[in-house]
Amino acid sequence: MNSADANDCLPQPLLDAIAPHGSTRSFAAHAILINEGDATDSLYILLSGRVKVYASSEDGREVVLAEYGPGEYFGELSIDGEKRSASIKALTACSCRVVQGSELRQFLAEHPDFAVHLTRKLIRMVRRLTEQVRSIALQDVYGRMVRVLIELSEPAGEERVLRHKLTQQDIADRIGSSREMVNRVMKELTAGGYVTQRDGRLVILRKLPAAW
Repeated sequence: MNSADANDCLPQPLLDAIAPHGSTRSFAAHAILINEGDATDSLYILLSGRVKVYASSEDGREVVLAEYGPGEYFGELSIDGEKRSASIKALTACSCRVVQGSELRQFLAEHPDFAVHLTRKLIRMVRRLTEQVRSIALQDVYGRMVRVLIELSEPAGEERVLRHKLTQQDIADRIGSSREMVNRVMKELTAGGYVTQRDGRLVILRKLPAAW
């Protein structure tokens, strides 16, 4: 549920090599780029903006699996010919280089360094999702919330500041909980002097308790 690893960004030589393939497309904020269950097989390389990867239920509930930024790519799981396993939504206006599956397979054959990069990314993805499943199965809502807040923040002196603005619903979608539960925990953390809002971003003022 965290942002993708920085190592998921394609190095410039590979970006330059794949640039002649596919076409550039622009998407408005909140646009759906890929729908879960689609039969398309294109690879998307994010040139600008941010997107989220999520799965949803029939009643509209969502769980966020990852986020991607410039230089990262998504849609690679369709290379096996199966339907899309998750949906992709633009968090901001974004542009992508869209490479069709047939061109991607040819590119992989001609550029084994891309195949190596893709393999390492998939390994990191499996590890990340394994940790996510472990967290949902073995941690309570507070424990999952602390893990996500730490993952999505970076040190700023003695504090930690979230890299992006997140609503309580955004946090709930990342930990498999309800907004009401997140609101309850957040109120208690705020009252205890552990967190605050600053310039629209959540700031962790001091080390969060191990349990609540």
